[in-house]
Amino acid sequence: MVAGHLSEKKGYYYAVISFNDNQGKRKTKWYSTGLPVKGNKKKAEAMLTDIRCNFKIPRGNELNDDMLFSDYLEVWLTIVKSTVAVTTYSSYCSMVRNIIAPFFREKNITLQDLKAKDIQEFYLQQLDRVKATSVIHYHANIHKALKYAVKIDLIDSNPADKVERPKKEKFVANYYKSEDINKLLEVSKGTHLEIPVLLAAFYGLRRSEVIGLKWDAIDFENNTIVIKHTVTKAIIDGKRETIISDTTKTKSSRRSLPLVDFVKQRLLLLQQEQERNRYLCGRCYNNEYDGYLCVNEIGDIISPDYVSKAFKQLLRRNNLKEIRFHDLRHSCASMLLANGVPMKQIQEWLGHSDYSTTANYYAHLDFSSKLLSADAMLSGLGIEKTKSSTY
Repeated sequence: MVAGHLSEKKGYYYAVISFNDNQGKRKTKWYSTGLPVKGNKKKAEAMLTDIRCNFKIPRGNELNDDMLFSDYLEVWLTIVKSTVAVTTYSSYCSMVRNIIAPFFREKNITLQDLKAKDIQEFYLQQLDRVKATSVIHYHANIHKALKYAVKIDLIDSNPADKVERPKKEKFVANYYKSEDINKLLEVSKGTHLEIPVLLAAFYGLRRSEVIGLKWDAIDFENNTIVIKHTVTKAIIDGKRETIISDTTKTKSSRRSLPLVDFVKQRLLLLQQEQERNRYLCGRCYNNEYDGYLCVNEIGDIISPDYVSKAFKQLLRRNNLKEIRFHDLRHSCASMLLANGVPMKQIQEWLGHSDYSTTANYYAHLDFSSKLLSADAMLSGLGIEKTKSSTY
């Protein structure tokens, strides 16, 4: 018979069972007796004895409705792992193990006892610590995990459906103006950041797309660049790993862009530099990443973490306004808008999955369309536009 004791919570008796799982780890399970504390101790003790006698130690990944919600989340991670991208799984693990599970484990809330108010309490607590956007990500994770519990009949309904999630904050992009970008391109010359900065600022490529760009994606004869390969970093089972993928973030992210002569000439020089480095290093040259653009002198691929860290240091050294590397993508979009490129074309250039994403990000920067609207209003009201008109 396993060990167990009675515990009081919110005026009711709970049977708490203690046991070692099949990996030797000490576990506890809480069972609601449904009995008020007052006047029901003997009945509760009888229920505890019955539960202890009939309790069976669950197998490693066995799911049941009376397991702690925090333990359910851990098992759910192993189930969902093969159904999502590696980077998505890494994100799930980080949120569950570092933020979500610890909160609910401390409260000893079982899957079957989880209520909307418990989840709401978690959101409210987190809003004191992080922005609403982060809490929305937590909500998506919790909702998906509980949706699976409903699907396999562990619970009847999803309590996360009843929770008021925070309102999403309006995204306002940070960006450089043309003079800032020109200075950045100048100060990055000769550094490992030269090519990443050039590609991110001119084409609006994501960091993963820049580092993942390979020579076979560049057609020097037809002057095209195809974005089809990515390199990212993710924490998998506690280890930070490089994730190389022949897929992009979305289907729309796979796109073909024109290879302009300004970029073409720099890439041709880069090819020559890599060939020279390969010859000089001989056997010491790392051929594992042969074919990638963003490698250092001995052939090691430039890591995503390095790009972000070195970019910040580059800006500080040269007294440039501090922005994230990803903000070069926003800078590219703002320059396209400022020069009259329609929003739909910017969507295709950046590889956004839908038009609304582009519009939501950059509509506030689309001043040219507002000038057209102002002219239309003047015309409609029969007011003549003067040369000195400003809006």
